[in-house]
Amino acid sequence: MGTVAADNSSLNCSVDHSIHQMLAPAVYVTVLVVGLPANCLSLYFGYLQIRARNELGVYLCNLTVADLVYICSLPFWLQYVLQHDNWSYSDLSCQVCGILLYENIYISVGFLCCISIDRYLAVAHPFRFHQFRTLKAAVGISVAIWAKELLASVYFLLHREVVEDDHRHRVCFDHYPLEPWQRGINYYRFLVGFLFPLCLLLAAYRGILRAVHRSHGTQQSRKDQIQRLVLSTVVIFLVCFLPYHALLLVRSIWESSCRFAKGIINTYHFSLLLTSFNCVADPVLYCFVSETTHRDMARLRAACRALLTCSRTGGPREAYPLGTPEASGVKSEEPELLRKLHSTSQTPNSPGGGGSPTAGLA
Repeated sequence: MGTVAADNSSLNCSVDHSIHQMLAPAVYVTVLVVGLPANCLSLYFGYLQIRARNELGVYLCNLTVADLVYICSLPFWLQYVLQHDNWSYSDLSCQVCGILLYENIYISVGFLCCISIDRYLAVAHPFRFHQFRTLKAAVGISVAIWAKELLASVYFLLHREVVEDDHRHRVCFDHYPLEPWQRGINYYRFLVGFLFPLCLLLAAYRGILRAVHRSHGTQQSRKDQIQRLVLSTVVIFLVCFLPYHALLLVRSIWESSCRFAKGIINTYHFSLLLTSFNCVADPVLYCFVSETTHRDMARLRAACRALLTCSRTGGPREAYPLGTPEASGVKSEEPELLRKLHSTSQTPNSPGGGGSPTAGLA
């Protein structure tokens, strides 16, 4: 069990998938159990950011929607691996689930990059580039990212993605060795989908760290918080996406024989499973780290406790208007951490202390 025969000209390559069938169920169940509620909360808090006229909320919501759409496809992949890599649905459903699996990587990368650049502009250039830090601009950029990835996914619909192995199992989205059409799209995915955004992300966060170090009015604890967020984001980005894209490039350049495919396939499948943990990491990094989110979560917990108490006692329920920006603790379009940093870069002659620069960014 667990082998696939690739219908690739005269080659008949049987590859062992046993390690994939052992690891994938555990990974998919973990992402479902942890990622689904975490992303639902992330979507709620991103909505609160949008209500507060914060463009970061647009990127957060789009990032969360991309994760949730991928999570919805995991039951199909879970059934697939539990049936020893036998796709029991239609060929079109295989293509759609494969597109959701792979394109979620690049949609996530795109919005992570947008969040990085937005935070760099907010910290390093709080009084410039205002036109790029509005809700309208964020919506336009989000539409462009989705359109780009959906158009790229059409390429996969033009090719057959279901083949039969030597056990007559219908294998979905696996070709060994790679077919010629796959090499070109893999180079595009590596260069445009991963390497270019990674360079932008590293450049943006280098600028953030330099701006933090130059700020003498910010408390050391707040500087440390920014630096931990920067480091955590880069580390998770590299852990989730770098191994997969490195092996994708290696396969595209050197995989021309069945022997090579057999030697790399287990490592390749492990790196692909790592990308799924991005759905768990995203809400932790970009939703639960801000002080406004901590206050929202505290109010949400208080509301839940009040509802449970009232349901047991039968008493009246206290209203918690969590849907309003005032009740959620979101008082401006910037997280409090960045507002504190903005105030340090205000010129000495600026009126109103540290309040007016933040208000001017809305």
